Amino acid sequence: MSNGNYTMGGQIGGGFGGSMGGGYAGQTDGQAAAGAGGAPAGGDLVFDVTTQTFMADVMEASRHQTVLVDFWAPWCGPCKQLTPIIEAAVKAAGGRVRLAKMNIDENPEIPGQMGIQSIPAVVAFKDGQPVDGFMGAQQESQVKAFIEKVAGPAPANQADVHLEQAEELLAAGDFGQAAQHFGAVMQMEPDNAKAIAGLAQCYLAAGEPERAAQALDLVPEEKRSDEAYVAARTALELAEQAASLGDLADLQDRIEKDPLNLQARFDLALGLNGKGDKNGAVDQLIEIVRRDREWNEDGARKQLLQFFEAWGFKDPASAYGRRRLSAVLFS
Repeated sequence: MSNGNYTMGGQIGGGFGGSMGGGYAGQTDGQAAAGAGGAPAGGDLVFDVTTQTFMADVMEASRHQTVLVDFWAPWCGPCKQLTPIIEAAVKAAGGRVRLAKMNIDENPEIPGQMGIQSIPAVVAFKDGQPVDGFMGAQQESQVKAFIEKVAGPAPANQADVHLEQAEELLAAGDFGQAAQHFGAVMQMEPDNAKAIAGLAQCYLAAGEPERAAQALDLVPEEKRSDEAYVAARTALELAEQAASLGDLADLQDRIEKDPLNLQARFDLALGLNGKGDKNGAVDQLIEIVRRDREWNEDGARKQLLQFFEAWGFKDPASAYGRRRLSAVLFS
């Protein structure tokens, strides 16, 4: 399909038209000045551009911010496919690029000078010069990759940075510092389920289950299926169970006197977990499975799975427990 000298397909020609720094045919200095007066507001990430406004809105503007020019036409089907994808990608780029849309039917001079013979064609301008481009409808991932190529990668999300640091500190046992980072995320995103759940885990580790419960109450209902929330809620329930067991020495004494007292082993596993001895808790439950897999309707194995849920998939104790459980079940 074609209209005039343009087709859908082919390549962008002429190396993007060579250098256009000195202006382009058909525009006088007066026209450039007129274009400068009509420049779009700085907050408009997507806007229309014409032959008269191209110098100001694209070439001059690109000295401060990368500008993509989308050459399109109303009769171009692939242009209609690309439009929502590229507009969404530009808006998601957080201001790193702007998108100027040029209707080639109404403004044939610029694409003609740049040697563009096929549309849709997208050209990136930087420091007043065309630097890169692509032709044809593209997938979302390809458009995002192009934007990163011409405008640089997206800056790190500060909330994600704090979360990563907090989770590392929590795993290392530095609960005070971890809580500070989780709190920083909550200041930026008050309903962030991962941050709230992480703070609850810090309270649990510090022996403050009531404050952990108060923190978890802050998670919105619609986010309570989040893995981090589920893990923290499970950990809280386990901590409450462990608190009700009292002195673990009595349980250990009962097991020494009767190694087949599987209920005492089960309770000891809960208590050991409550005191932070995760591997010890695993060992007691594995011993139950080894001695009687069907005890309490497979209760020991189910409790192990609940531990794994509370500890998280990456916790070393979860890996240890999975290895030991597999060795027993498949031996």
